[in-house]
Amino acid sequence: MARMVGNRLRTVAKVLGHLIAEDVGWSRAHRSEAHSGLEREQRRAKAVRQALESLGPFYVKIGQILSTRPDMVSPTMIAEFENMHDEVDVQPFHEFEPVLAENLGPNWKRLFDDIDTLRPLGAASLAQVHRVTLSGGRLGVIKLQRPGIRETVLADMALLRRAARMVARGAPRFSSVVDLESMLGNIFDAMEPELDFTKEAANMDQARASVGKFRYLAVPEVVAATPGVLVQSMAPGTSVGRIDPATLGDRERMAIGRELLAFMYRGYFIDRFYHADPHPGNVFVAPGGPATLIDWGMVGRIDQRTSMRLLLALAAVGQNDGHGLAKAWTEMGRTTPWSDIPGFSSDMAALVPKVAFASLADLNFGVVLTSCLEKASRRGIASSPSISLLGKSFANLEGSVRRIAPELVIRDVFEKEIYGIILNLIRETLSPQQMARRSLEGLLACTTAGEQLRALADDMSNRQISVQVSQVRRGRALGGENPSSQYRGLLVLGALALYVSRRTSGRS
Repeated sequence: MARMVGNRLRTVAKVLGHLIAEDVGWSRAHRSEAHSGLEREQRRAKAVRQALESLGPFYVKIGQILSTRPDMVSPTMIAEFENMHDEVDVQPFHEFEPVLAENLGPNWKRLFDDIDTLRPLGAASLAQVHRVTLSGGRLGVIKLQRPGIRETVLADMALLRRAARMVARGAPRFSSVVDLESMLGNIFDAMEPELDFTKEAANMDQARASVGKFRYLAVPEVVAATPGVLVQSMAPGTSVGRIDPATLGDRERMAIGRELLAFMYRGYFIDRFYHADPHPGNVFVAPGGPATLIDWGMVGRIDQRTSMRLLLALAAVGQNDGHGLAKAWTEMGRTTPWSDIPGFSSDMAALVPKVAFASLADLNFGVVLTSCLEKASRRGIASSPSISLLGKSFANLEGSVRRIAPELVIRDVFEKEIYGIILNLIRETLSPQQMARRSLEGLLACTTAGEQLRALADDMSNRQISVQVSQVRRGRALGGENPSSQYRGLLVLGALALYVSRRTSGRS
């Protein structure tokens, strides 16, 4: 058994190494063979795709996420991954009956008037979904976790973490820019509800509380939830990926598109809890009814400061400010000793004017995101580990909205929503909890001021003051935290509050 785990670990580490071969050095011996370089890279990309598929659907999902990181994966690899598929065999329904009995009890059949056991609605790597008729004739769906899959996935996660550490030791320069282990941890945390449906049900309840503010959006109702079984109401209509937009009126199409964007903005910047996979297959629409977001097993959560910096980044794009985008992006991540901040600012200044005023028909956010990631990496700037999941979420959302309302301009929707977002941030900043925190920070600063003065006096008496100043300056040059930077967010919010109040008074 240990030998099997060891062999699988080496295989996974080798695949990860091949994914980042240009940085790790796997293909350096062949760089001089320019005439055969592209063909060699294509063969390597195909081999990596096939290896991931052979390792199982879980690794296919990881590969699909990694393929959104051009700072890690070559363009040839990304193109090859478009052919990646995670076909999962449909299991006979009777193989799930022990799961039903364990989770719902031996009399589980009494909970349903009917179950379509022959034609599942979907078969994924972790679960299978069937149509059911609930007691009283109401339509619903039942999501069944594949037997033994939780233990398998947890073992795969542990294996991937170990493989990531092996790759990091062999590629220190790459690892200083891309924290592969932290990025995988962020993804694994988002996937956790897929292994325990009670957590997915809690996600649905939380999302339903937020979506209630939107007229054209809905989230399915949870009927019953256990770790291995989830019963929920049926999402009406057809997925955005299959519906003919002509079946919806223009006003309805545009309203759904705007509300989908607004709902996700609220998730990123107010709730800091968002659907991580809103692709066209997870958004159902029906003429005359709301659009329903399904599959809440993979969600993202984002901390306050990262959320605010992401907001500043999007605001910079909307205002055609490439240098502002570069600053916000850098602050979301971190710098390295060889970071080229002016170069990255110039890159963003060249990129932003091309996308600031584009409609969804002309703009591919995935291209914008990948450009930021690629150029940041090339300039020695480490992007935030949360960017992978955020980028996947926003790119999938964009794809869904483009299907029904391609003429929407993201900038217009964002500008309309940003006022409400800022007001929420101001209320949060001025809340008793935040004020208490700021007071504690101030008291701590006062308490430590005396110690700092005594240390400064000692340094001066020992004639070491020049050395200390030099160390401070060097720390800042390497991206160290400026003590005053913790209050920068408050200053920004204050300026935004003043701007909003002036706009509001100007309209009245």
